[in-house]
Amino acid sequence: MIAIFDSGYGGLTVFKPIINLLPQYDYIYLGDSARVPYGSHSPENIKRFSEEAVEYLFSHGAKLIIFACNTASSVALCHVQQKYLKGKDEKERKILGVLIPVAEEVSKITKSNRVGVIGTSATISSNVYETEIHKINPKIKVYQQACPLLVPLIEEDWHKKPEAISILKKYLKPIKSTNIDTLILGCTHYPLMIKDIKRIMGKKITVVPSGEITAKSLKDYLARHSEIEQKLSKNKQRKFLTTDSPEKFKIFTEKHFGMRIALPQKVELKS
Repeated sequence: MIAIFDSGYGGLTVFKPIINLLPQYDYIYLGDSARVPYGSHSPENIKRFSEEAVEYLFSHGAKLIIFACNTASSVALCHVQQKYLKGKDEKERKILGVLIPVAEEVSKITKSNRVGVIGTSATISSNVYETEIHKINPKIKVYQQACPLLVPLIEEDWHKKPEAISILKKYLKPIKSTNIDTLILGCTHYPLMIKDIKRIMGKKITVVPSGEITAKSLKDYLARHSEIEQKLSKNKQRKFLTTDSPEKFKIFTEKHFGMRIALPQKVELKS
């Protein structure tokens, strides 16, 4: 089983492209909406939340976990990989993130070597995108902007309201002034505002969400790692878990992603 982990609804922007490209596998989606946004928490708490999610998902049959959440990927991915993938466990199960595939893609896309990143406060503070991009091409200049209010607005389904658009414009103004040609949406929630982001940034700037890139990267990974691929069940089952309201999760998913789903199961994550 493949698990997709996110701080809330945002990971569905990664989940949907993955199941569209790789529909044959069984999937479990876990959204920790009770503690969203992760980006406003301390690194210690983000690591603890991520540990709890990993332990739950591995104990419930996951063989491969995708950290869709950029904040968790930035702050906790290396930590949980080192903790949970020791010895024989490394051959039996995997934990992957979204950051490196995105960094690789934008390094190919940019023509001016000027790339922007918007994300949560924790993701931007980690400088992880700049670090990964510079490993590929140190000549690329990376401009970053934290947008801490966007995730709460999206989780409350306020992201299409005038107030949310006004806040978005204020966040994007300074990064637009840097003359970037490529903008990374460094949070899985942000594609839910992608039409407004593209309109504000203008046609000359390529806006890059992580969903399709992650899906293609996962397909390539499984083709190269048969030892993991062979362990994945293939019954086309989908299960949704949330730490908050199952009813809100179902309504949001069906409204914004066009997916008819069964009522998610409410779970409690513990260390």
